[in-house]
Amino acid sequence: MKRYLPWLVLILAFAWVSVSWLPPKIQQGGPDLVTFGKIPVLVGGRVKPLDTVGRNSLLIVHGKETLRLADGKQLTAIEWLADVVLKPAIADDYPLFVIQNAEVLGLFGWEQSDRKYFSFNELAPFLKQIDAQGEQADKLESVERSAYQTAILNLRNALILCQRLKNSLRPEDAHEFATEIATYVAAIPSAAEAARQREKGETFDKEKLDAMAAFAERYDNLANMAYTLAVPPAQGARWRPIGAVLTDTLRSGEVHPVVIAYAKLGDAYHAGDYQAFNQQAAFLRDWFAKEQPTAVRRSAFEFLFNHVDPFTHSMVLYVLAFLLACFSWLGWSRPLTRTAFYLLLLALAIHTFGLGSRMYLQERPPVTNLYSSAIFIGWGAVIVALILERIFRDGIGAACAGAIGFITLIIAHHLAGSGDTLEMLQAVLDTNIWLATHVVAITTGYSAMFLAGMLAMIYIIRGVFTRSLQKQTADSLARMTYGVVCFATLFSFVGTVLGGIWADQSWGRFWGWDPKENGAVLIVLWCAMTLHARWGGYIRQRGLMIMAIFGNVVTSFSWFGVNMLGVGLHSYGFMQKAFPWLVGFVVSQLALMAIAAMPLERWRSFQTIATSSRRDRDGVKFVPGKLAVETTSE
Repeated sequence: MKRYLPWLVLILAFAWVSVSWLPPKIQQGGPDLVTFGKIPVLVGGRVKPLDTVGRNSLLIVHGKETLRLADGKQLTAIEWLADVVLKPAIADDYPLFVIQNAEVLGLFGWEQSDRKYFSFNELAPFLKQIDAQGEQADKLESVERSAYQTAILNLRNALILCQRLKNSLRPEDAHEFATEIATYVAAIPSAAEAARQREKGETFDKEKLDAMAAFAERYDNLANMAYTLAVPPAQGARWRPIGAVLTDTLRSGEVHPVVIAYAKLGDAYHAGDYQAFNQQAAFLRDWFAKEQPTAVRRSAFEFLFNHVDPFTHSMVLYVLAFLLACFSWLGWSRPLTRTAFYLLLLALAIHTFGLGSRMYLQERPPVTNLYSSAIFIGWGAVIVALILERIFRDGIGAACAGAIGFITLIIAHHLAGSGDTLEMLQAVLDTNIWLATHVVAITTGYSAMFLAGMLAMIYIIRGVFTRSLQKQTADSLARMTYGVVCFATLFSFVGTVLGGIWADQSWGRFWGWDPKENGAVLIVLWCAMTLHARWGGYIRQRGLMIMAIFGNVVTSFSWFGVNMLGVGLHSYGFMQKAFPWLVGFVVSQLALMAIAAMPLERWRSFQTIATSSRRDRDGVKFVPGKLAVETTSE
């Protein structure tokens, strides 16, 4: 059983992951939302499938990628989006908007209760109040807003997003949009004739001109409100909203086939004629495949990426591997360690697929924002930890890989709440050469620092709270931590220098004492202090571990802390909600350092390492009942 356990667990895990690659099922007799979800549109400067638009929008508005209705039914993101853009009257009753702030509820005269989700129709009477309060809050910097101002601004932005979505593919009050467009096109010649007659001073039909003016105003408002640009470019032109295309029809007299298809598709969905809906969705798929093959390929791949959800699968496998590695210290050491190692290889392969997919879709190096930095930091740390596990084969590297991989992906998951994680870059970041050198080197340094800190945490937790820190294990942990700190020093220093060169080219100065620059140099200085203290004999094993844990504090400040300041040229990802988590993490690390500094007599492993008088390789005598770290770290 022990012999086949690793392969059995690996096969089961692989089968579980493989299920996500199966194409999503289409409900018999229902709308083909799979084909609909793959249709490409332009949002935020990037072509993406409607499935991504739905996921990102629902995440921003609702905080989740699924929506549970009052009757218990659960809608996927694309189901919700189809209702919002094609049948908004129904979607307006969905419990969508999150309100938990008591002052915001008080603004509407509502009492605070366990309920936190509200529909658009419930908020409709208060739209003017929400807009006025949100506009005032928007004038303030993020760091200056109170909890109420942040909540009302988020609510206002969510409402605006939903209203824009409702007017993206058709006017929200349209019922038979295709018929309306046909009427509009048929009226253009007579309206044009009336306009010519007016210019000549002849008698003209004012009703026809007024009707055409009403159409023009309606479609101009539709163009201004649209969240998605649904009509692709032709001959070097840009993607355009449906309203703008209809406005241009006044001059050309012809309607773009995509506009007609969307109108018929929306009418069919609104009427519940899903067979006609599926026909129009297939027409759009075939038309885009012929006219925009690149956009279709990328949208189809992004749809697959969304459906597979590689980072969630990686998270689950990382947790399982971490637990197996920890259990290996209690018994069945070799089979459990091998099982954890194989699971980590599978998790890393999925993690790599996700990272590579993002690079393909964004056409950028792996790190472009805070979200991608968390993905890359975890990926780099897992690779280094697996190398350590391959060398030492004691389960420590596997435990570190599982823990860091899971934690960094959880961080990335919460960073995704702002919407599209493949967003367009800040102008200063839009340089592939420096994204591929400076940013990657810096984040690789972050990976190594957190890995060193994790190794130190394992050393201290096992030494203080368990009896499992044997001398061989302690020595292995010390060697691993020392090597990883050396690795972190190299990449942090190189990354900082490359950043200075980039700053010289972008801003005209090599160094400007920007908070992010200060954070980077703090990591380099702390690594240098740790290594010099070790070389000079000022610290040994235990001291090295304490300094490595404080390296977590320094690195977290450089990674997230400078963004909390809300100032400087590098503050691209300020998140007020992350501040308590950052403080909590720093406090936990300081507490662990204080625990590590306790007298060795209070370490549970104190009496389990040396059981007989002997000398180590440095000639230090071990007294029976004494912990190895007492003579190697003090």
